[in-house]
Amino acid sequence: MKSANSAKSAGKVVGLLFILAAASSIVALILYSPILKDTGYLNDGAAHANQVILGALMELILVVSAVGTSVTMFPFLRRYNESIALGHVLFRFMEAVVITVGIVSILSLLTLSRNYVAAGAPDPSTYLASGTVLQAVHDWTFLLGPNFMLGINTFMYSYIFYHTKLVPRFISILGMIGGVSVFLASLFEMFGVFSQLSVWGALFSLPVAANEMILAVYLIVKGFNESAVARLYKG
Repeated sequence: MKSANSAKSAGKVVGLLFILAAASSIVALILYSPILKDTGYLNDGAAHANQVILGALMELILVVSAVGTSVTMFPFLRRYNESIALGHVLFRFMEAVVITVGIVSILSLLTLSRNYVAAGAPDPSTYLASGTVLQAVHDWTFLLGPNFMLGINTFMYSYIFYHTKLVPRFISILGMIGGVSVFLASLFEMFGVFSQLSVWGALFSLPVAANEMILAVYLIVKGFNESAVARLYKG
């Protein structure tokens, strides 16, 4: 049986990993600006190579943190429903894989920029065509990972939290709403209703972001509900 101390410790780890994942994803997006947002990215990417690589490292921290949350929660979630708990780990892992593909596209874009600069400013048309493809790969991974897959795995763990009362139910309800909302956002973005980096995209993503931060703070302070953990391991 899980002790009260181990449940509290596990909760703190999950909370810290959620905060680490959120912080690293924001920092990565900022650091990527020379190679994703600047129109002169063929030159600017190479000029800011260390910044871009640091952004990739931040996203790798995001990947490890995201998988870490699901692995740490699994022993508790499986006591209620092992199939949903496994599904949560699977979709969290798939989210991490998609994000990793996006990291590879960014680093490939950096290599393209370096080759362009080393070639002494040749005809940019071929480089721009390749760059457009790599940027598109990153855009799609940004949509499918932090939106589509995130929506599914957030709903899964929030559903179990709601039924087990491992955390207060208002957090679980916010999580389920956030999961559905960000999943719908991914579908709207796929069909061009609005873009991910838009007011509507931000509004649809707000509930899941709020859920993760509120959940993280709660778990760091309180850990998983000790009586709920005791019930799960008695059942």
